Amino acid sequence: MESMNTSLTPSVKLADLAERFWSFQCHEFPLIAIQAGVATRDAVLMRESPADHARRYAAAAGFLFELDGILTDRLTAQDRVTHRLLQREFDDLRVFYELRAHQRPPLFPIGPEFLMTYFANTAAISQVDGAQLYADRLATIPTFLSDLIENLADGHAAGFRYPKRVLECASRAARASLAGPDDAQAWHGPFKRTTLTGSAVDKAASRARLIVSEQIVPAFAAYAEFLEGPLSAGARDSVSCTDSSDGEAFYRAWIRHHTTTDLTPQQIHDLGLAEVGRLTAEMEAVAAEAGYRGNLAGYRQHLASDPSGIAPSKEALREQIEVLSKRIDLKIPAFFGRIPRSTYGVQSIPEAMSALLPPAYAQPNPADGSGPGVHWVTSLPRKAPSFMHVPLALHEAWPGHLMHLALIQEMDDLPAFRRYGALRYSACLEGWALYCERLGVEMGLYQTPHQHYGRLDMEIWRALRLVVDTGLHSQGWTRERAIEYMSVHQAMPRSTIESEVDRYISMPAQALAYQIGGLEFRRLRAQAERQLGERFDIRSFHDALLAAGPVTLPVLADVVDEHIHRALERSRS
Repeated sequence: MESMNTSLTPSVKLADLAERFWSFQCHEFPLIAIQAGVATRDAVLMRESPADHARRYAAAAGFLFELDGILTDRLTAQDRVTHRLLQREFDDLRVFYELRAHQRPPLFPIGPEFLMTYFANTAAISQVDGAQLYADRLATIPTFLSDLIENLADGHAAGFRYPKRVLECASRAARASLAGPDDAQAWHGPFKRTTLTGSAVDKAASRARLIVSEQIVPAFAAYAEFLEGPLSAGARDSVSCTDSSDGEAFYRAWIRHHTTTDLTPQQIHDLGLAEVGRLTAEMEAVAAEAGYRGNLAGYRQHLASDPSGIAPSKEALREQIEVLSKRIDLKIPAFFGRIPRSTYGVQSIPEAMSALLPPAYAQPNPADGSGPGVHWVTSLPRKAPSFMHVPLALHEAWPGHLMHLALIQEMDDLPAFRRYGALRYSACLEGWALYCERLGVEMGLYQTPHQHYGRLDMEIWRALRLVVDTGLHSQGWTRERAIEYMSVHQAMPRSTIESEVDRYISMPAQALAYQIGGLEFRRLRAQAERQLGERFDIRSFHDALLAAGPVTLPVLADVVDEHIHRALERSRS
């Protein structure tokens, strides 16, 4: 890779490297570019062939060589953060290729059907040529699936074996994405949402329908058949990723990636046990307040079986969340100085997918402002009883994910790879969203014992993940043991717990980011309050956290240290 003129300053070299890396990402990972509103050179949505992965690995070595040549002692604080984050990005490309992660990628719940449906749900057609481009992009999906199958076949030949449960869930999800009336499929959504009319748009819509029926549907069916057939040969009854080749190193790498820490599986497991104990004691106090003193299990059973806490329909559930969201919006200015320009709404997850997905998830607004953010809520009301509603809304919408991501997209001063790469910083994003659930206490949103229990039930869910994820992947736990352990400690419906455990099996370490990140945000808040005393201002503190953008937890700690230092300096001047 060609080096820059050595006479340039370290800051200029770094900015150039960051910009070239962003261009590289836009080409290699087109969905990132599309979500960021960046025009791509072709219609390709995913580059996942073996050659694509090898090319990225080679490029990472060149990028790392350049980065190592940039002296950090002359960089600004913000540039030093960029330098640290580029190091992480390049290391990830190298480490995961060497572990052959592309030959054993996560297949559930964020499999190819989820990614392509996500693309369709976020796509907006605002110009006539955009209608044709959307159809062109749909036409590239079968090649993506063919490349994915090739990678999986190579991994299978190398000895990698998935747990049987993962393949069952993945094939069900793939087939569920094709279920229902043709017109209800996500692929046709952009044409339904557009306000454009005319023969050119109609022609593109007709072409898209043919692509879906004649190419995409058969390609997904072939993918499901591959999961159920060749890839299932020799599939494991065990569920731990460490039971496969280089499994322990594979798990450690995902832990570092998702938590941005060097914690060991045993340290995380022990932390989870301690957190479950702490939260159980708080839940017992709430149960006593609700009339179940000394009978937390009875209170859980009451909440789990109380029909009054279940919305009568998916429409009613969606409307309940919509009303709650407006109540939350009213509280936002008291806690935040910066508020996004973007809006958001609430929609129901299609019923065919709801059984396989979490109770809710966030879909960020497109960076170009062409659409709103969406808080997706399950179509199965039993998966989201009313005691879960407040923390769910705080976590997924405002001030959680949708507000956080919208603000990040407005940060013009950040390098583009940071501004649009938030989803690769799980501990920061999920930690913030979990912090927001607790912030609802200060907002006055938890008014009944049931609601207070709901917040604690949601947090213990994240603490249980520390125990269960490490239990499954480093302690020899079975799926059944994980389900029973979670069932004992929270009131979430069993069907939800089962789908959650399947998620932890399928995506090792991803679920660890939430509680580890949330605890760090709370620690930093306590540190700022302790050191600033009466000078602590909640709005400026939150603005400083959010202005950091997506970062690792060690970088976030440095950001808070700097915020405290500046606040103390201002008070002395």
